[in-house]
Amino acid sequence: MAVVVAVAVVGAVAWWLARRRRVRERDVLWVANTGYLATVPAFVSWVRRYRALQGLAAVSLLTAVVGAGAVAARPVETDVVVDRLGTRDIVLCLDVSGSMIEYDGAVLRVFSELVDSFEGERIALSIFNSSSRTVFPLTDDYALVQEELQAGVEALDEDPADFDYTGGSDDADILVFTTFTAGTTANLAGASLIGDGLASCALQFDEGAADRSRSIILATDNYVSGEPIYTLPQAADLVSSRGITLHGVFGGSARYEGTPEETEYRQVVEAGGGLYFLADDPAAVQGIVDDVVAQQAVELDATPEVIVTDTPTAWFLVTVAGVGLLLVVAWRVRQ
Repeated sequence: MAVVVAVAVVGAVAWWLARRRRVRERDVLWVANTGYLATVPAFVSWVRRYRALQGLAAVSLLTAVVGAGAVAARPVETDVVVDRLGTRDIVLCLDVSGSMIEYDGAVLRVFSELVDSFEGERIALSIFNSSSRTVFPLTDDYALVQEELQAGVEALDEDPADFDYTGGSDDADILVFTTFTAGTTANLAGASLIGDGLASCALQFDEGAADRSRSIILATDNYVSGEPIYTLPQAADLVSSRGITLHGVFGGSARYEGTPEETEYRQVVEAGGGLYFLADDPAAVQGIVDDVVAQQAVELDATPEVIVTDTPTAWFLVTVAGVGLLLVVAWRVRQ
């Protein structure tokens, strides 16, 4: 529409100037003995100014026509964008039995901080005690992830052993904890069933997504109370058979290093090629997660996308400037 208007204006002005010139030619009145006017300074100056205005009008008309033609040709800018998609799938598999609470809160807090740097990675969170609950499945909806991780931090930052269950100021904290861990004690025959919890986490991944690296970060102290369906080695075999790398965080003090539970946990994780850490200091979780994310960094090139953007602004401004100048010159000539 803007191009049509510009062309119409230019055509109208050109027609008006031509018509005015024809009218003046018809109205010419020849006067005798006026040859001396060519030597009058004021008259010579007026003629020069008039001819300069005529030349400027021609330049203005040419500018407007060229600008309008360029706009009509639809100038564009083409960019080829190739996105790189992160292809990590990471399942946080957290033992939420009482002895693990302080380490789980630290793990969730670090992941909450890391989510801002993720692009394309998918994260899932599964918690377990005697039974498992999926807090959220694999997703790259980072708003949801942040919301759930923050809820986990708030729920697991307090040790349930310190709660006052007789009624009082701890009631709100108890409600937050029991709400977040609901569904993890459905099996009354035991507690902290590590193998069953890990097997449940192994089922969080999509079938057939071989182009995405898969890893589980298991945080537990490997203290089993009850009879699980899967032992830890059996669950680790299931994880390995599904092409998943298991990383372990031993949630216990360094003084437990070398105990049968800690030794079994280390051997199982390292036998599968995973990373293993002692989390005696919750601040060390930052380094743990950094190492896991760095080791599992895999990227794929997405299909190139061609982005075509119209860029008529500059030529449109040239057209407007030409038409505006032409109108001013026409008005000045008329004077």
